[in-house]
Amino acid sequence: MPESDATTAAAPGLASPTALPRAFGHLASANLAAQAAEQVSLAAVPMVAVLALQAGPGQIGLLHMVQSLPFLLLAIPLGLLADRQSRRRLMLAAEALRALSLAALLAGTANGRLALALLGVLGFVGAAGTVGFSVAAPALVPALVPRPLLGAANSRLELARSVAYAGGPALAGALVGWAGGSLAFALATALSLIAVALLARLPEPPRAPAPPRHPWLELKEGAALVWQHRLLRPILLTAVAWNLSWFVLQAAYVPYAMRSLGLEAQAVGLTLAAYGAGMVLGALAAPRILAALPFGTVVVLGPLCSVLAMATMAASLLWPTGALAGASFFLFGAGPILWTISSTTLRQTVTPPALLGRVSAIFLTVNMGARPVGAAIGAAVGAHGGAAACLLLALAGFGVQAAVISLSPVRGLAQLPPHAA
Repeated sequence: MPESDATTAAAPGLASPTALPRAFGHLASANLAAQAAEQVSLAAVPMVAVLALQAGPGQIGLLHMVQSLPFLLLAIPLGLLADRQSRRRLMLAAEALRALSLAALLAGTANGRLALALLGVLGFVGAAGTVGFSVAAPALVPALVPRPLLGAANSRLELARSVAYAGGPALAGALVGWAGGSLAFALATALSLIAVALLARLPEPPRAPAPPRHPWLELKEGAALVWQHRLLRPILLTAVAWNLSWFVLQAAYVPYAMRSLGLEAQAVGLTLAAYGAGMVLGALAAPRILAALPFGTVVVLGPLCSVLAMATMAASLLWPTGALAGASFFLFGAGPILWTISSTTLRQTVTPPALLGRVSAIFLTVNMGARPVGAAIGAAVGAHGGAAACLLLALAGFGVQAAVISLSPVRGLAQLPPHAA
């Protein structure tokens, strides 16, 4: 049993952070530092590319594509590795790789030797570190945290992500505007190195060595579990429909907001910031919600809230105002964070420990793969039918994802099912 300060068992999400195991505290602190480093650097790179290298929309889009490739190319291999090797060592190596890429960005900026190709290469390397961290962390949590506290642990991790998502881009913008990219990359490097130091202190319970098997057989085993499991399959399908719909909306929102709602760039930024504010509030409220409601109800709340959020955005077609757009993004932040916390907890519970890395990698790969597809659909629909058609298509898509999870066995769960052996 992991070392813990907790003296009594608690319902998922009911325990306070101080009741979580001390070992988990190292992971949570490392996660906060790593998430902050990622968000600061992700926001700073395109700003530096525009200001220092006069990059245009096409070049910025190419940078974003390069930074997303590791999620599609490396999530599965790293997930297989996470089920065979030490997850702590994988996270440590991944974060060290990200710190190295950030230090190289800092050096290139300080020496005036940045180029778009270098930004792309270093962005790819840093994103590879993000993938390793993202695959191993959810697989390690159940080894550090007793089952009754999984909801509280995931709430704390998602709160860190929400804070980083809300504050990182704003902080990066302020630093780049004040002192150029060097200070932003210096901060990101320091945060990443802090994460490395914290991970180095993280204990990991021993695991029995896995027998040698062909990687394809291991991947096939993980995929079969996800697809055949009566609880995992609807979670996966819901996530795919959500990501497709979200990126249809993302493809249309900024032009729609500026042309149809009459918002200036600063006002558009404020509506988008409401998303991060909603995430923070939802993560803070998640422990009490998990304790108060049946578990299946909490899982379904996020998808249902997404429908409400998209309906609020669609209402701006009739009443064009930025207030509706801001309210929509706030709901998109507050509701789906409950989905992330509860569905991750469910996934960790029903997945055998030996398959946690592979299952996390499959979810990550499928979710990331749905995003460019959604963006492409949004671009095609927007080009032919305008922003209004994109908003209505996204509304239909969010309706589909809510129906998938609402009609599944997940909705009927009064509590977490028995832990998989």
